[in-house]
Amino acid sequence: MAVDSALSSPLGPPACEKDAKALRFIEEMTRNAEAVQEKVLAEILSRNADVEYLKRYKLGGATDRETFKSKLPIIKYEDLQPEIQRIANGDRSAILSAHPISEFLTSSGTSAGERKLMPTIQEELDRRQLLYSLLMPVMNLYVPGLDKGKALYFLFVKSETRTPGGLLARPVLTSYYKSEHFKTRPYDPYNVYTSPNEAILCADSFQSMYVQMLCGLLEREQVLRLGAVFASGLLRAIRFLQLHWQALASDIESGTLNQKITDPSIKDCLGKTLKPNTELAEFIRMECSKENWERIITRIWPNTKYLDVIVTGAMAQYIPTLDYYSGGKLPMACTMYASSECYFGLNLNPICRPSEVSYTIMPNMAYFEFLPQEPSDSFGLTSSDPQPVDLVDVEMGKEYELVITTYAGLYRYRVGDILRVIGFHNSAPQFHFVRRKNVLLSIESDKTDEAELQNAIDNASRLLREFNTSVGEYTSYANTKTIPGHYVIYWELLIKDSANSPTNEVLNQCCLAMEECLNSVYRQGRVADNSIGPLEIRVVRNGTFEELMDYAISRGASINQYKVPRCVNFTPIVELLDSRTVSAHFSPALPHWTPERRR
Repeated sequence: MAVDSALSSPLGPPACEKDAKALRFIEEMTRNAEAVQEKVLAEILSRNADVEYLKRYKLGGATDRETFKSKLPIIKYEDLQPEIQRIANGDRSAILSAHPISEFLTSSGTSAGERKLMPTIQEELDRRQLLYSLLMPVMNLYVPGLDKGKALYFLFVKSETRTPGGLLARPVLTSYYKSEHFKTRPYDPYNVYTSPNEAILCADSFQSMYVQMLCGLLEREQVLRLGAVFASGLLRAIRFLQLHWQALASDIESGTLNQKITDPSIKDCLGKTLKPNTELAEFIRMECSKENWERIITRIWPNTKYLDVIVTGAMAQYIPTLDYYSGGKLPMACTMYASSECYFGLNLNPICRPSEVSYTIMPNMAYFEFLPQEPSDSFGLTSSDPQPVDLVDVEMGKEYELVITTYAGLYRYRVGDILRVIGFHNSAPQFHFVRRKNVLLSIESDKTDEAELQNAIDNASRLLREFNTSVGEYTSYANTKTIPGHYVIYWELLIKDSANSPTNEVLNQCCLAMEECLNSVYRQGRVADNSIGPLEIRVVRNGTFEELMDYAISRGASINQYKVPRCVNFTPIVELLDSRTVSAHFSPALPHWTPERRR
């Protein structure tokens, strides 16, 4: 469709008039970020002026930033838990929001502590839908022709629960997929899925995955992009194909649906479209029966232009495995930044390298503040208590913790994400996601976070390259049962040539390579204080981390939001990992450490 040059956007030439409108909206919001933020805060405070929480802090109907910041504290979830519990128990008074709380959005279920309940209101669905509507207009700037095919996205819902007071509690994506916004979405040639709604909305994860994979295979030549929420989700789909390709090929050959698929709506839907296709069945058997699954994505879906998955933060470790299955040629698009608390922004260059991913905060989504992350001294102390800054006042290169005030009733709430400013689009900052604000491992005074552990894993993984081996999955555990305590790292290895697998000596050296990358406090504990024992790598058998996910799902985790925990301390999980361990390896020497020179 030709588009008038007058519709062109500074971001690039839009694919259609609908895209042009979306790109203009992005430009308008980001050019006027300061004014939009001021308006958003005033709207939130004026509509909620009489709620109990704001009255407690004697805001007195004020809607300006100065009064807001001087009277309201910055809070964490624990500070808000009594109010949330009252709402969950059935108190319908205006505690946090003047608008009725429509449901609770649950955290991923893999965070430390108990599951968090995030209040939301009905109109938030409109706000989320608005952000979704901006994704394809941006993608179309970089990948032409997406209206000529379909997307194979593995999307799942989780059966919801109800609080004692009767409110639904479910993951944010389940809420969205079950909403009319998704179920009755208008036809958009740039956003057609191979998966029918009936498969996506099936609460049985096996049936849902089976049918979504089946539909993706049936339309393999129409598929232009593959995706899942997280990189791990797409890899789980590939593993599912490895386990079930024979049954899938049989269904395709016979034109009938596997007896394990019992969901009536799915059976009714596929019963109308599933026809015998011997040629396709033979092709799938030929490709999937091969021992080598390298490039399996492009072998099965040859017209794939990119993978739509999150590969930032802890998901970065999946990049080598995705490269293996896709041939290393497909871009990995991280399109948006969102959480249960709020949808934040989008990636305006979605086809960039994973290491360069940045998200532009959309100032209309909520009111944003940023707590500077002060560098700490050797004792972990900071020089001052940092004051939060506004969206347009963040500084290039600096790291901040995200603080949000939402339409749904969160006020100056610490999300726990650490972001680094790497640029600006107009006056709106662009952030690189650094990590979650938490400490994964600690034996004594040492503190190792997720980013540091990931870096150590990456460093050790280099020793595996000559063996054509990579770390497929990992988690960790601070073993304090030994004296001194030590770090235990569980590895599931992706070994591409069993005849050339890494030796015990190499895996021992991997332990030392990890230790060399850890912070000086850790290395001092190892070398000088003898307060930390040698790091241990326990190699677990293939499929262990799938069992870990199945266990988490059985305890209420969402298949959509599940992320492998990078640290475990729950005894049944540790016992599961230990029971699947096939070999254990220890650091053979002390890491390098010298006393820091003090000024």
